[in-house]
Amino acid sequence: MHGWLVIDKPVGIGSTQVVGAVKRALREGGYPKVRAGHGGTLDPLASGVLPVALGEATKLAGRMLDSDKVYEFTIAFGVETDTLDGEGVAVATSDRRPAVAEIEAILPRFTGAIEQVPPAFSALKVDGKRAYDLARAGEEVALASRSVTIHALEVKEGPHPNLLPQAGEGANQRPLLPLPLAGEGGGEGEGLPSITLTAMVSKGTYVRSLARDIARALDTVGHVTMLRRTKAGPFGLESAISLDKLADAAKARSLEQHLLPLAAGLDDIPALPVTPDQAGALRQGRTVIGIAAQPGLHLAISGDTPVALVELSGDELRVVRGFNLE
Repeated sequence: MHGWLVIDKPVGIGSTQVVGAVKRALREGGYPKVRAGHGGTLDPLASGVLPVALGEATKLAGRMLDSDKVYEFTIAFGVETDTLDGEGVAVATSDRRPAVAEIEAILPRFTGAIEQVPPAFSALKVDGKRAYDLARAGEEVALASRSVTIHALEVKEGPHPNLLPQAGEGANQRPLLPLPLAGEGGGEGEGLPSITLTAMVSKGTYVRSLARDIARALDTVGHVTMLRRTKAGPFGLESAISLDKLADAAKARSLEQHLLPLAAGLDDIPALPVTPDQAGALRQGRTVIGIAAQPGLHLAISGDTPVALVELSGDELRVVRGFNLE
C-alpha cells in the first residue's frame, strides 16, 4: 500500500482525524500496517479534497503543502466575526448588501499577487505560541501581512441561501448577531445576502481573510459560511471518496481500487528512465554521472517502479527523495 487515498473530508472533523480513520479502515480490513499522513491541513469547518499519503508516498506529503489549491466558498454579507467564519462572535455589522455586478467588478483587485493579513484564529505562531490560543485567551493578536497569489477568482453562483443557522452551534460557540437580509434578490442591481466564489490560490493563502477583505472592499463586512476544497495539487474531487465508502472498501478488500500510485503526486515532474545499475546506485543514495536530460527535478523510474525523486545539475544526478519500492 504505497500511494494516495484522496478523501472527501466531511465538515466537523480535522485532518488528523481523517488520517486516523484511514488507519482504522486499513486495520479493520486486514491490510498490513503502513505509515500514513495528510498532504495539507483542512479546517474542521471545511470539506473537500484531502490527500492522504500511504507508505513511501508519505515522503512526498510535504510537496502537497507547497501546491496550489482550489476552493469554493460562500461569503455571508452583513456580519464579520472574530474567527471570520460561522463559529465566531460578531465584531462588526453592516446593512449594506452588494450587487452581483459590484462583486464581479471588485474581484480583479484580489487576483494576482496580493498582500494578506492572516486571521487571528490561525495556527501561525506568535512568540512561540499558536495565534488561535492567544486569541481564545482574549489577547490581541497582531499578525504581519504576507504575500500570496490568487491565480483565479470568479463568481460561482449568485444568490446563496443564508447559512447563518450554522453559526453558534456546538461547544464553546456563541450566537452571532442577527444578519439583516435587506435586498434579497438575484438581479445584477439588487443586493445579495451572500455569494459563492471559486478561487485558485497559492500556498499560504487564507480564504477566510480573502472573504473578509472582499467584503470590506465592497463597503460592507462578511464572513465565510461554506468552504470546500475541490482540488489540492493534482488531486481533485473526481478521485475522492467519502470515509464511509473508504471503510466499506477496506472491509471488502477492494481498497486498492481507490489507491492512486505514488507518482500521481508528481504529475508535474517528468519521468526519467534509468538502467538497473543506475537504479541500484540511486537506491543507495549515490550520485549518477552521465545522464542526458534537462536540468531540474525528475522522477527516476526503473521499468514501472519509481526509484527516487532526483535532481539533475550539469551531468550529475542526485537523490532528493529515495523510495524503497521493489
